[in-house]
Amino acid sequence: MQVGVYYIASNNVSNAGVNTNNQDFVKQLAIKSGLDMVLSPLKELSKYDFNCVFIGGGGTEGMFLEAFPLLPRPIVLLTTGENNSLAASMEILSFLQQNNVKGEIIHGDIDKMAERLKRLAKVFKVKKKIANLRLGRVGKASDWLIASDVDAKSSYEKNGIKLIDITMEEFFDEISKGQYLQNEYTELLKTKKHDEANLEKALHIYGALKRICEKYELDGVTVRCFDLLKPIGNTGCVALSILNAEGIYAGCEGDVPALISMCVLGELSGKPVFMANPSRIEDTKNQIVFAHCTIPISMPSTFTCMTHFESGIGVAISGDLPLDKVTLFKCSGLLDRYFVAAGQLIKNLHESNLCRTQIKLQLNDKAISYMLTSSIGNHHMICLGDYSELVEEYFKW
Repeated sequence: MQVGVYYIASNNVSNAGVNTNNQDFVKQLAIKSGLDMVLSPLKELSKYDFNCVFIGGGGTEGMFLEAFPLLPRPIVLLTTGENNSLAASMEILSFLQQNNVKGEIIHGDIDKMAERLKRLAKVFKVKKKIANLRLGRVGKASDWLIASDVDAKSSYEKNGIKLIDITMEEFFDEISKGQYLQNEYTELLKTKKHDEANLEKALHIYGALKRICEKYELDGVTVRCFDLLKPIGNTGCVALSILNAEGIYAGCEGDVPALISMCVLGELSGKPVFMANPSRIEDTKNQIVFAHCTIPISMPSTFTCMTHFESGIGVAISGDLPLDKVTLFKCSGLLDRYFVAAGQLIKNLHESNLCRTQIKLQLNDKAISYMLTSSIGNHHMICLGDYSELVEEYFKW
């Protein structure tokens, strides 16, 4: 990843070696962080996913002030321990705070500086990706999702996320073509013991949804999937499972906040994301059971094919996940609220009265209280690994 560095050289020091030392310092940061750090002209900074301002020494405050109107926000200041670089940066940071501009000084041990740069570069790359998302909603949100609608205009104006509405009729027309491209996931599904005709129809739904994603150039899609049950006689569970494994975020029930949450967590973690319902809270143990009938096919260590829980038809995925650390996450559709917690997956369940993939998480008091007093809708996102601090960093900015 390239990082743009706007260098402000000190005019308080006559020693020409200062600039050379500062440029060598940037090179060392680049090596230790693994980032391609490029000294950039001011007007070209905006082309980078992440950028920072290197304060070369004292006496740079006035030069910073001249550049300030053109500097992308927020503003991250790089400093050294020499030539009053830190003192100048502290004056500049105070100016930023007075003007309600978010900023931070990166200073100290070069290894820690490199780690901090690496984390911020990741966060801002994801923020840029999220701000350019194209998400499709096939049909409206399911009738029971009374708190999960998102206004398309507000989404674009506030966060840059484009919501594209696609009719169920167009989806049905695509399904009627009875086509899909075979791949490793379709072939894997065919090795499972399940009714062949049902699976073939489920794969037709996958093919239809994949073509819609390609037609509208979508990064993600959510489907009013229960409307498939009567006219098609099948479900979207397999389609969503494969699309998620292929890197197209795909969610159920027309739930746009859930889809946006999948995108945020997926991009930050680089891991497949399980969209699930909290089904049972065991509050005395700080444990929650989550379940859903679809999961990215690349996420479970093993899985079987079953029927969809609520309807008893079609094909759903029942997966077992590794007993590992997890991240539990949800944000609102306009990204103005969020919840994140780290937890531990302690058990895979196979109960008859829940959706087909069922996992039990060990969480903390904060998570239990949130679920019962301030939950953001019902669907929540789960990925393997603890990325809670990275999520917190994302929303900090």
